Amino acid sequence: MTAVAESIDVTVGRFRADVDCLIAEIGRRLVGQTAALDAVVTSLLAGGHVLLEGVPGLGKTLLVQTLGQALELSFSRIQFTPDLMPSDVTGTHILVDDGLRGRRLEFQRGPIFANLVLADEINRATPKTQSALLEAMQENAVTVGKTTHPLPLPFFVLATQNPIEMEGTYPLPEAQLDRFFFKVQVPFPDHRELHEILDRTTGLDGQTVTRVLSGQRLLELRELVRQVPIARPVQDYVVRLVQATHPEPGPARSPGSAGPAGASRDKVTRLIRYGSSPRGAQALVLAAKIRALRDGRLTPSFEDVRRGAVPALAHRLLLSFEGEAQGTRTEELVREIVEQVPEVP
Repeated sequence: MTAVAESIDVTVGRFRADVDCLIAEIGRRLVGQTAALDAVVTSLLAGGHVLLEGVPGLGKTLLVQTLGQALELSFSRIQFTPDLMPSDVTGTHILVDDGLRGRRLEFQRGPIFANLVLADEINRATPKTQSALLEAMQENAVTVGKTTHPLPLPFFVLATQNPIEMEGTYPLPEAQLDRFFFKVQVPFPDHRELHEILDRTTGLDGQTVTRVLSGQRLLELRELVRQVPIARPVQDYVVRLVQATHPEPGPARSPGSAGPAGASRDKVTRLIRYGSSPRGAQALVLAAKIRALRDGRLTPSFEDVRRGAVPALAHRLLLSFEGEAQGTRTEELVREIVEQVPEVP
């Protein structure tokens, strides 16, 4: 084995060890929710953000709080309510009197200025307040007045919403949904997991969390992910998957591109108004690279792409009127598309 190959193996091995240690540490407090935890860690490594959807009490808040404790990062929680104002999120200028220089305006930073931000029940805030997160999620900065303030790095937003109680809520616009790397459904725990939750939370012993990664190390892991090469056929498969989410004759469909046929193609045409944006393709590639590294491989496979398809694409599909009327689930549409699109055109 050459020195270069040995160095690569050591780097990949350290990546796997660090990520496994982080997941194991969070698992000491969080019962079950393996898929949600995997999606959150994947998004964190990719530099993206996550939207968790589930009824209250399933551990969504506990997940991000534990993540903040396992990492040497600052954490803040924003409870979204209809009366929350944008300045309550980003911060505002206040008048201060320091006694020496007299009165002056000083910028008071809001809770968005943290490494890990929990946006709890984000769909309860008005669109004006929701939009305060747009620049932060995309540019890692917020603009107040004429001044742009950079946010601390790494910066990660984990938003939650309740899918059942929709009265008095404001559904997130497509432009904001598209900025979430993954959207993850948080299921109700099964019989065994519910027993374990009761054992952990109603007894005397509490699980403590040890910090296992620093912010600087997390940035190094993110850089390593983007250095992973992807084979052209695998990237072409990603492109065709994203193209297949667009109804014909959508702008993303290219002549000769292989996509779903028959019933699945008809469903896409009838039930989807707009397909995934290029951000969906970026999420698929980055998630596949992370999966490959976690498995000790140096390049992602077709299966790595398929495993990230639902959380990366489902929330980026905009249903047509017929799709809405039928109560179509975009997750099921994505699964059908993945089954129908061949690996090789």
